[in-house]
Amino acid sequence: MISLRQHAISIAAIFLALAVGVVLGSHTLAGDMLAGLRSDKTDLNTQVDALTAQNAQLTARLDAADQFIAGSAARILNGTLADRTVVVLTTPDADPADIDGVSNSLQTAGATVTGRVALAESFVDEGEGDRMRSAMANIVPAGAQLTIGAVDQGSLAGDLLGLALLQDPTTNHPRSTPQELSLILETLRGGDFLTYTDPPTRPAQLAVVITGNGVEPDTGQGATIARFTGALRARAAGTVLTGRQGAAENNAPIANVRAQAPLATTVTTVDNVDREIGRVTTTLALTEQLAGGAGRYGTGTSATSLTLVAMPR
Repeated sequence: MISLRQHAISIAAIFLALAVGVVLGSHTLAGDMLAGLRSDKTDLNTQVDALTAQNAQLTARLDAADQFIAGSAARILNGTLADRTVVVLTTPDADPADIDGVSNSLQTAGATVTGRVALAESFVDEGEGDRMRSAMANIVPAGAQLTIGAVDQGSLAGDLLGLALLQDPTTNHPRSTPQELSLILETLRGGDFLTYTDPPTRPAQLAVVITGNGVEPDTGQGATIARFTGALRARAAGTVLTGRQGAAENNAPIANVRAQAPLATTVTTVDNVDREIGRVTTTLALTEQLAGGAGRYGTGTSATSLTLVAMPR
């Protein structure tokens, strides 16, 4: 007969065996899991290394292409905008290197840049709309009339600056006097709506609007810049909106232009201005505008071509 003491010892032995089994089993399972994780980590590291190498190779190719295009720009652009005048406008997020790059390409093409105007944050801020409209109400050039329906701040500002900064494309004559041009710019600068280190000396035939890599979502800034560009185009012989790839996504300016049929068929857009090919394309696109055409160029998903297939005639 098994005594109570022997029974207790037997139960303790069973529990001890279970405990040892759990520990040994856990150790084996952990070892298997660690081995699997090490294997997965090795695979991931291999993939990361391969993608990093591929990215470096593609970047090197892009840099080489940029160097080639930069070296060939004079031959590509030579004389394409001879005797043409261009005003350059920039949004608050435009990169200084892109601004200089486009300006250099314009000059290489033979164009005269009549001035640079930098739009300020308040210019594209929907909350500043009423204040900006009030500032513009009394500075319309004598004898000029703003477009009916241009009531939002982007369209209204584009229409007014179009009258001041751009020649009438049918006559090539200014729509404003030097005094009126100065008053408009000084008034808007005084209201912190824009700045200019290189003030426009006279109205130009063409306009380039340089934007950045996109704007904060749900701010309405993309739509404001798009409408502003569209209103400029209505007053100019040609207008190009150029920026980086992010500007062609979501609610950013280029995306807004490309999504609206009236704008997409009149304003040319370029979404890779941070590359030499984008700067050259921006300049060539003005010749397309002069010929009555419009295109969507760059590397964004909404672009239809990397650059102009052939020189417009």
